Amino acid sequence: MEIDTAQVIKAFSAIAAEKSLDPEEVSELIRDGIHAGLARIYGANVETEISVDDLAGEIEMIVLKRVVEVVEDPDREISLEEARWDDPTYEIDDVMEIEVDFGRFGRNAVMAAKHRIVQLVREGERQRIRDEYSGRVGELLSGEVQQIERGKLVLLLNRTRDADAIIPWKEQNPRERFRQGESIRAVLKVVDETPKGPRLIFSRADPLFVAALFRLEVPEIYQGIVEIKELTREVGGRTKIAVRSRDESIDPVGACVGLKGSRVQAVVSELGGERIDIVPWHPDPEIFARRALAPARVSKVIPDPARQVITAIVDEDQLSLAIGRNGQNVRLASQLIGWQIDLYGSREWLERGADSSFALGGQTDSYETADFPLSELSIDEATLTALGEAGYSSFLDIIDLDRADLLSVDGLTEDAASHLLQLIEELTVADSDPDRADAASPAPAPTAG
Repeated sequence: MEIDTAQVIKAFSAIAAEKSLDPEEVSELIRDGIHAGLARIYGANVETEISVDDLAGEIEMIVLKRVVEVVEDPDREISLEEARWDDPTYEIDDVMEIEVDFGRFGRNAVMAAKHRIVQLVREGERQRIRDEYSGRVGELLSGEVQQIERGKLVLLLNRTRDADAIIPWKEQNPRERFRQGESIRAVLKVVDETPKGPRLIFSRADPLFVAALFRLEVPEIYQGIVEIKELTREVGGRTKIAVRSRDESIDPVGACVGLKGSRVQAVVSELGGERIDIVPWHPDPEIFARRALAPARVSKVIPDPARQVITAIVDEDQLSLAIGRNGQNVRLASQLIGWQIDLYGSREWLERGADSSFALGGQTDSYETADFPLSELSIDEATLTALGEAGYSSFLDIIDLDRADLLSVDGLTEDAASHLLQLIEELTVADSDPDRADAASPAPAPTAG
């Protein structure tokens, strides 16, 4: 069977060209593939010289064999007697060059060459994925949901569409549901090695996802001016994040909140309404604990450095806020500071025979009582008037109110109550003072990959 070398080169080049390889890489792949085909004919240890002229459509193949007295490796050696059949001038240790006609390159050899080229292309592709993504753990990337398999989301990435990328069930937000073809953003958590090559594991449940969203929405974080020092999260429920600024003129909390809460609202929206508390980080655990328990106001904290325990006392009207739903607020605060927090209401603390001077004692911290007027929010005039007549003029005045409390305010409608509750959900962040965001220098935000 006669084989057209030009067609072979064209076919092999097409395989490699699909992966956007340059001409030199293609020629190298063809040489490796041809070598694999010759190994099918002459043995696995065969030595060859192969030149490919893709323009002329020609392939030159030479098999090299060393002339020896006694053949030990027939793939690479030939006896002196046999060599002299071809040329009587051969001597021991000469190298015999056997030119191979492509006509001998049968179907099996062609298939071996093709298999080798496909294998090399696949290995190169896997290595490129490793090289591109191994240093991008923690980055926010985008794509679309290609399919859903037993709760696992298989992704088609915008940057590398043939990468094996998934979001396992445990890395998803249980409050979210995605359909095939929907756009999705997630953070790269790990590049996992499998027998089939690298697998990119993404997450929307990991705290890294929240950190990546803030880097996207807050230019000061992206530029390194504001730093996320600590972050803890209960996915679908609440996140607490501690930030600090390397520039004294920029308030880190205000930068994260944005003008009228615009930046943090963008993050909350991506998280499906998950509540976010943003607090300024502090190296002193006592001060940090006060801030971490926000939005509750703490009357007194008593640190025990030896046991790494903070005893926090709050007024009775702040106790439920400090505890949070199912203990979530105090639990996350404890995780944020890395110390155990023992929380007491003022009544229980006094009943235990503790120091009654706590209400007047303790260190003050302007951050823990930061507030802003309701007029700074997107609330209509009629609602502001009704709230003002009821004695509510600032955000902290309404933060503890539920729907029943709001509807008991004269002149407040069902729609207004719903709007206020939505605002509280979106802006439940410590120190959510919109005016502070004015101190943050504006800069263009980065875009997700």
